[in-house]
Amino acid sequence: MNLRLIEPINKGIGNAENSQKEFPAVGLEFGVLGPLEVSMNGRGLTVGGPRQRAVLSALLLSFNQVVSFDALIEKVWNGRPPSTARTQVAICIATLRKIFRTAGLDRETIITATPGYMLSLTGHSLDSLRFEQLVARATELTAENRPAPAADALRQALALWRGPALGGVYAPFAETEAARLDEQRMLAVEQLTALRLQLGEHQAVLGELQALVGACPLRDRLRYYLMLAQYRSGRRAEALTTFRDGMRHSIEEIGLELGTDLQALHDSILRDEFPQLDVPGITMQQKDRQQTVPSQLPESDAYFIGRSREQWLMDDVLLDGSAQNPSPIAYITGSPGIGKTSLAVNWAHRAAHRFPDGQLFADLREGDTLGVLHQFLRQLGAEGPLPAEPADAAERYRGMLEGRRVLVVLDHASSYTQVRHLLPTSGGCCVLITGRANLDELMQKYRALRLRVAPLSDDESRETLTSVLRDARAEESPEATSRLAALCGHTPLALRAAAARLLTKTHWRVLDLVRRLERSGDRLAELSIGDDSLRARLDRSMRELDPRVAYAYRELSRLDDTDFDAAQAAQVLGTDLLEAEDLIETLVDAQLLEAVGRGGAWGEMRYRWQELVRLHAFHCLTAATPCGAALTD
Repeated sequence: MNLRLIEPINKGIGNAENSQKEFPAVGLEFGVLGPLEVSMNGRGLTVGGPRQRAVLSALLLSFNQVVSFDALIEKVWNGRPPSTARTQVAICIATLRKIFRTAGLDRETIITATPGYMLSLTGHSLDSLRFEQLVARATELTAENRPAPAADALRQALALWRGPALGGVYAPFAETEAARLDEQRMLAVEQLTALRLQLGEHQAVLGELQALVGACPLRDRLRYYLMLAQYRSGRRAEALTTFRDGMRHSIEEIGLELGTDLQALHDSILRDEFPQLDVPGITMQQKDRQQTVPSQLPESDAYFIGRSREQWLMDDVLLDGSAQNPSPIAYITGSPGIGKTSLAVNWAHRAAHRFPDGQLFADLREGDTLGVLHQFLRQLGAEGPLPAEPADAAERYRGMLEGRRVLVVLDHASSYTQVRHLLPTSGGCCVLITGRANLDELMQKYRALRLRVAPLSDDESRETLTSVLRDARAEESPEATSRLAALCGHTPLALRAAAARLLTKTHWRVLDLVRRLERSGDRLAELSIGDDSLRARLDRSMRELDPRVAYAYRELSRLDDTDFDAAQAAQVLGTDLLEAEDLIETLVDAQLLEAVGRGGAWGEMRYRWQELVRLHAFHCLTAATPCGAALTD
């Protein structure tokens, strides 16, 4: 088999220099995973002549063992030795020793030992030995249910290969050993592919798997992996075609149908049954797997609309994690009712298959950090007493996440302190946070993606109304529907409340609700249904404000123009310009005001209300309850 055809599997997954960190070079470095080579201190040594290369290869393949004269002669001449064979072997040994001494080696490497010679590897390195050790380590890590470090070990192992094994050694024994080593390489490739599929890298391995299956069409396991990767990447028809091509090739070449595993996968794909992430070649402790695959995501939002740009950005940042990098983080923020949680949960469900070790979810309004850590630890399989201190619980939590791919969703975060112990250190995990707080420390300490969710577009708002109504009213009067969307501030929560009103009033037209909202003295009351209404969320947001900021929130609702600057705000609040700016910026951080750019002769920053938020603030201003003292020092 031409191994050049499978070289793409090594691209971007480590290099020989990285593998040397675990096995530092000392003395001579021998290489058989590719053309036979010897180097010392980074400088290649010339081993000339086919006899010398054959003798050295025979000794390397039996390192630290005595190889008799007769065995060396048999290997080099394959049963047809010349009469001078013993002399030629002795000359080859003497020449190799001279090459090593000339390079600066002050100790004997090829030792005379009755009845022949032994190559001592003490103080030296051999790439095939490093390869076997790394593969064995990967197998151990896989059995411990640690797929990410197992994959890294295999990447280092495969990066040692430079081409077909024992290149340039022309002897039957070398061809036999090269075939054995090449098969070990293919098994490692299959094992790495299985782990990458387990880690959710389905799209990343597609091209490599297609090349591998083309080069090795009779390896059922590779075909299985390709079909699974195609199906997981949304290419169901291609997966079925891959099966049919394999069946035809197998029958034509060896007269047998494909194996039962492949046929079972084909039947599952044909019925569109989402195949499990378990793949042949992965052996893990069953007890650990049962204990450590939480699935805590709440139900998806049935009326989720739009947000394609935000989801694309999240895909780009959150799905590119690896064990070598910190856990990717995205922070979704925006005004109350704008759909932060809905976006987070829907994206999490769509990406859940990329996190085969589970999905954790916590609403941070419902418990303190220690309580959430205890909840996560139990979900991850922790048994016995749990740590009583957040730092200790966080250390155990992060240890349980090490080497795993878990999605962590933290909803309604109010501060960095609240989330810092909940952030994994394993690069295979990722974190999705929602909230209205600024979380400056999060942005300072981590390369987090910050997404501010804006109101829906006019088209998305109409689609939301139509999806909830499930009738033709929204489409029959497009102008009235657009006006209703504007009166709802293009806010998902308000739009759904409006549609719900129309659902209960089947005799109303969209225009009837528009006129009612335009005439109402309390539009928010008309658009608030249930305990989790937009008004309830805004009430909660205002209660969380410092009293002076809450006072500013109410008073600034008098500014009902399109936008305003700090000077106008200072006049309304009866304070100086600097304090007005501080109060405004606090409201911006709380997602209750928007900064909209600069204007005026001096380029002052200008701010704007979202209409429904301003209506809430004005309602609080005109309510009978006291509004608090005026701003004074």
